[in-house]
Amino acid sequence: MLGDRTYDRILEPRSESRLPLGDGTWHQLARAYVRVQLITQGAVFVLVVVAAVAAQVITGVRWQWIPAGVILLITLIGLVITPRQARSFGYQLRHDDLVFRRGILWQRVVAVPYGRMQLVDITHGPLDRGFGIAQLKLVTAAASTGVTIPGLTQEAAEHLRDTLVAVAETRRTGL
Repeated sequence: MLGDRTYDRILEPRSESRLPLGDGTWHQLARAYVRVQLITQGAVFVLVVVAAVAAQVITGVRWQWIPAGVILLITLIGLVITPRQARSFGYQLRHDDLVFRRGILWQRVVAVPYGRMQLVDITHGPLDRGFGIAQLKLVTAAASTGVTIPGLTQEAAEHLRDTLVAVAETRRTGL
């Protein structure tokens, strides 16, 4: 499932109190995911600037730069941390479950037992299709354990879906 278009390793947090990532092969997101996120956030940045300039030209007041500045600052921070954030995503197929990890500061590690999966869904938007990536969503009975893995290559998403369905079929549980 790993290809030349994915990140090759998951970054370990440096802190001694970090969440352990465990043994096994961690699979990463496609590099195109970062480009799609940067394009999306860049478009928001440009739209906010255009709206603020248009409001100033039409009304002649400058107060709209306060909320626009806040939005622009948040978007700029998102543009800066997106590449590092994408490298923090990873998933691992283990014997009894799929483990998903994400997060830089607020880390989340979720193990979804194969027997609890009810649905495996692949979605992709227009930009995703253009860059050849997809999003795989695992639905379980408990809302808090559902997992969405963004930024997989289309081939990796289809292969993972087929693998998960095959495992569920052999155990005659879930799906």
